[in-house]
Amino acid sequence: MKITIIGASAGIGLETTRLALERGHEVTTLSRRKVPFPDHAKLRRVQGSATNPNDIRTVLEGADAVLVTLGVKSPFVTTLFSDSARLLLKALGEKESSPTLIVLTGFGAGDSWGYNSLPMKLMFSLLLKKVYADKSEQERVIAGGYPRWEIVRPGRLTNGAMTGRYRVLDQLVDSMKVGAISRADVAHFMVAQAENPTLLGKYPALTY
Repeated sequence: MKITIIGASAGIGLETTRLALERGHEVTTLSRRKVPFPDHAKLRRVQGSATNPNDIRTVLEGADAVLVTLGVKSPFVTTLFSDSARLLLKALGEKESSPTLIVLTGFGAGDSWGYNSLPMKLMFSLLLKKVYADKSEQERVIAGGYPRWEIVRPGRLTNGAMTGRYRVLDQLVDSMKVGAISRADVAHFMVAQAENPTLLGKYPALTY
């Protein structure tokens, strides 16, 4: 299948690129920096911006699934997540088909905020408040404007190895515990859902 990855130059985006190619998919990436991956017959790299309408349209061509794995360097001021979501939905609305859209946010965005532990709430309030406010807006835009979406909310990210063994929590319940998970395992989940989307319209949280 053809998979587009928006925000592919590092972290989970780079891991999804690597795994999707390993599984034999055709991959198109969009990122500001060149994706640091060896040349590959099934890899098409587009260097550009998730807030440039022309770049978005270019990477959507022929896509069966779109994975959004954007990140920001500064946690203090950003509207990248919501701005890019609006442009992405506009571009998707111009297509005849509706590729599966899988969007990475984080546990603490949207209505998951109240289910975080007290230490995590304090950290978010002190360091990540504006980032998560924008991620929450990104979720609202996606869920309210597109028919085929999943919003992925991992817990605390690590650089550990891919295990393929993790919990997928698709409902918010009192006393739930969402802790660490590796970026590689988040990528594993996202690529697997691109291949076989079983949680459309849901907000799966990922943790060990």
